[in-house]
Amino acid sequence: MVYVFIALCFALAGGIVGRIKGSSFFIWFLISGAVPVIGLAAALLYRWDRNELRRECPGCGRVVKLHDTLCTRCGTELYFPKVAIASEADAAERRRAAGAAANAANSPQ
Repeated sequence: MVYVFIALCFALAGGIVGRIKGSSFFIWFLISGAVPVIGLAAALLYRWDRNELRRECPGCGRVVKLHDTLCTRCGTELYFPKVAIASEADAAERRRAAGAAANAANSPQ
């Protein structure tokens, strides 16, 4: 009974860490619950999906991660592009900076 409680705690922690990093909560929940310490360590060391470069599918136009080899919408096989699209984190940072600059320009001094 104690092992089940410990495994459940590690599973929740791994799922939350995986979701924060942009991955699937359920997958990391299962991995961290099956092998508690190693699963949580793997979730902590896993890459941040928000920092991955992206590309556009030539078949349907959907923006997918650069490491994807198939488009999940239309099934088109994707080859390595000549030009990559900025990551979600970079795009959000640019929008935040542009909004701050616009607010500073519009505020009375």
